Amino acid sequence: MAGTKETPRQKMIGMMYLVLTALLALQVTSAILEKFVLINNSLEQSVGAVSKVNQSTFDNIRATVEKSGNRATDLAIVKQADEVRKLTTEVSGEIDKLKDQIVTASGGRDEAGNIKNLSEEESVAQLMIGTNRNGQAFKLKDQLNGYIENLNRLSGNKYAPMALDGKDDPIASLSPDQKRKDFAELNFAQTPVPAALAVLSQKQSDVRRLEGEVLDVLASKVGAQDVKFDKIIAMLSMDSKVVVAGTKFKGQMFLAASSSGIQPRMSLNGGAVRMQDGQGIIEFTAQGGAYDKNGLARRTLTGSIAYQTAAGLKTVPLTAEYFVAKPSYQIETGTLPPLYLGCANKLSIQSPQLGALWNPNITANGAAVIQSGEKGKVTVVPSAATVALNVSNGGSLLGTETFKVSKVPRPTLQISVGGTLTNDPRGVPVSSARSVKIQAVPDPSFAIFSPEDARFRTTGATISLVRGTRRVTSVTVGPGGGSIATLAAEAQPGDRLVIQVDGVQRQNFRGEISDVPMGSPLSQVSLY
Repeated sequence: MAGTKETPRQKMIGMMYLVLTALLALQVTSAILEKFVLINNSLEQSVGAVSKVNQSTFDNIRATVEKSGNRATDLAIVKQADEVRKLTTEVSGEIDKLKDQIVTASGGRDEAGNIKNLSEEESVAQLMIGTNRNGQAFKLKDQLNGYIENLNRLSGNKYAPMALDGKDDPIASLSPDQKRKDFAELNFAQTPVPAALAVLSQKQSDVRRLEGEVLDVLASKVGAQDVKFDKIIAMLSMDSKVVVAGTKFKGQMFLAASSSGIQPRMSLNGGAVRMQDGQGIIEFTAQGGAYDKNGLARRTLTGSIAYQTAAGLKTVPLTAEYFVAKPSYQIETGTLPPLYLGCANKLSIQSPQLGALWNPNITANGAAVIQSGEKGKVTVVPSAATVALNVSNGGSLLGTETFKVSKVPRPTLQISVGGTLTNDPRGVPVSSARSVKIQAVPDPSFAIFSPEDARFRTTGATISLVRGTRRVTSVTVGPGGGSIATLAAEAQPGDRLVIQVDGVQRQNFRGEISDVPMGSPLSQVSLY
């Protein structure tokens, strides 16, 4: 448009375009400001409506107290409600004054009552923030937060402060630019008149809303000593929640009523009962003992419920009977009683009756107990002739089981020469007698039930070549046997091999090795 080749007519058209664009921009800004005016008017109408509702709540409180005979406790509530109304009216009135000051500072209103300078921002900042940060917004912040403190004192609630700096505001704190501002800058810096008025009206709306909440709380306390049953609940009392198929289900169905206006005090067996929503919550661990032949122990609960009436404190006694069943459990064992001395005897102790509540603690006299990490599954390692297994659950001893302890059965020696067992009545050919194999074979039952403890071996053996009554020569072999080729080289048909095992050892589940008393086992085999 400003190029040297443009004609005067083109320059004029360009200038008119710029003017039109500016006018359009001003028109949009004016429309937005008008919207703020409408928002503020709507908020002010809402504030007025809520104020009327709150006045009605206050009037109802006062009328109810008068009908109840102006009791001292109720009159104290009226006094609190009246203080809430006065505090709210005072804060709301101060905000109305600030709104009038903002309008006046910006140029006032025209004859129709409309604000003259909607886009004025500087006068708002001067009034609310001030040149030395001494504007009215700082005083307003103290008034609003002081109002909240008074409401908390009167109602027992914990309302959060109403006037927040940017860093404390849940929305402004998300913006790096806004969270650095204080309450005054956040709400009134670079803010046109209708927007500033809307901010103040919003604070008035919050004030009236909180006033209504506190008045409702106080209204619920009026006549707290009067028992007014306003909560009706349908109840079903069953003789038992467990019914065997083919038997009758028995119970009683009735209505239960409670009052939200009273706070009863309950006790059971001499102790206070925790209250929740007007009901006493009872929970304790049932203690067993003194069971009858059916495994049941009779128990009695005694308590009382006290509540305030117009005539004074009234206490209602309560007695109830219940029965504690003796928990049962089953012991499953991989090794079956009796247990084996010094071995890993794996037991599984379960209680289907207790189900999810089953979390046993198992100890033993005469044995070590190794926990597996699974409920009821343990490994018992006996160290005495008898073991007493103590089974507890939830700190209560359920029972003690006694087990007999057996010694580990001795293994059987199995010896073969050249692949032929020494118990073969035919003997062994001289040509085959070149090696000896010696095995310590565990008892079959013990090997099945305690495989980790049934690991036996021989420590070695001495093999002699005997001719008639004379020993020709001998060799020694290590664990499990070995070569006897030197004996075979001198052997003749009719000779004998005499095999004497040095000793037998057992390795248990921990990897520990011990000697097995076997005496002096001797075995002979004829050569042919």
